[in-house]
Amino acid sequence: MSTLRKCLVAGLVSLPVSVFGHGILLFDQDAAATARGNAFVATADNPSALYYNPAGITQLGGQQLRLGAYALTYQTNYRSPIGTTAESTRAYEALPQLFYTYSSPKFPVSFGIGIYSPFGLSMKWPENSGFRSAALDGSVQYFTVQPVIAFRLGASTAAIAQDDGDATGVHKAVRPAFEPDLSLAIGPTFNYARTDLKQGLSQFVGNDFFRFKGDAFAPGFTAGLRWQPVEQHAFGVTYRSATTMEYSGHTDTVSLASGLSLRQNAKAEFEFPQSVTLGWSWRPTPEWNVEFNANWTDWSSFNTVQIKQPTGTVPLALNWRSSWYFAWGVTRKFEGGWHASAGYIYSQNSVPDGNFTPLVPDTDRHAGSVGIGRDMGKWSWDMAYQFTRGVARTVSGSASVVADGRYDWWSQALAVSVGIKF
Repeated sequence: MSTLRKCLVAGLVSLPVSVFGHGILLFDQDAAATARGNAFVATADNPSALYYNPAGITQLGGQQLRLGAYALTYQTNYRSPIGTTAESTRAYEALPQLFYTYSSPKFPVSFGIGIYSPFGLSMKWPENSGFRSAALDGSVQYFTVQPVIAFRLGASTAAIAQDDGDATGVHKAVRPAFEPDLSLAIGPTFNYARTDLKQGLSQFVGNDFFRFKGDAFAPGFTAGLRWQPVEQHAFGVTYRSATTMEYSGHTDTVSLASGLSLRQNAKAEFEFPQSVTLGWSWRPTPEWNVEFNANWTDWSSFNTVQIKQPTGTVPLALNWRSSWYFAWGVTRKFEGGWHASAGYIYSQNSVPDGNFTPLVPDTDRHAGSVGIGRDMGKWSWDMAYQFTRGVARTVSGSASVVADGRYDWWSQALAVSVGIKF
């Protein structure tokens, strides 16, 4: 094998594992949901239901718009088997969301469109980390546009959302008494992703690097079900299809020692996973709402990925594993439209030691959140704070042996959302 070929293979062998993992799933798409630990699939009572459970938009009257942002900072700490340490460059990210819904005043049907980012990654390590040949820095950006249609089955005329005709112009649901509620929703997703990943080809600081940049577009779909058989209990299910991203871009291989500088066209096919989320909401009184959610994400479909470029195809065995995410949340309503929420999350890591990469230092994690908000009729707002701690993980026997060691991380986030009813 030529020297160039060896360099390319060395760079590619750890490339795919650095762009996937439970660690890049972004569940936080609304401040009210974030405050509840994202336990929102069975509640789903604002326009962000388009993400959490699109069947929930049948609860919303008239036209509603919800805008939000999720801003976070995070840092990872590393200790090698011989005691040297490194810290990732602290990252600051801000992710916007937009959700719009419309419910017919005459028919049990609702429409919506959401724009959000369900996956994301930004990680940068110093050149002297000790594992520069495994990871230097990388980013993954993933954007989704999701139109949805939802049907409310068996709804009586009185239960269909209608305009109350008051001076504020606010649409309200006319429901003289509780009725069992079953809603279904489905819609396509249009997804765009781009990635930029960089690593050294050796442990010599600043001497060489391998870099891959590319972007891709892929369709998918989502579906949801919400069932509220009695006033105190509601259940929800959301399904998201896998999306196969066929990245098209280029690779750069640079070595100052040998004078090598090569750019090649490259393609890589990555499958972002399918997932299922289940939710149960319990309302012991009209003022209280307690919910539990469980999410399963199918990372196990990642077995072998093919990287194609002029020098040939490199098959890569990933051997990832599916993972679970559990969330508990509670909301208490007060007079004047005020409400307060709290939540807790536990999620499993998705990456076995043999496929571990510092670009996605995936560990089990715990997250706590609190938030407040107010519904003022036409306008509403929510704010939430979230703190997440990655459980310390000691990695041994990884494909990139230099990446073995102890990893732990933390993140803080602030979410803000504003809604308006037309």
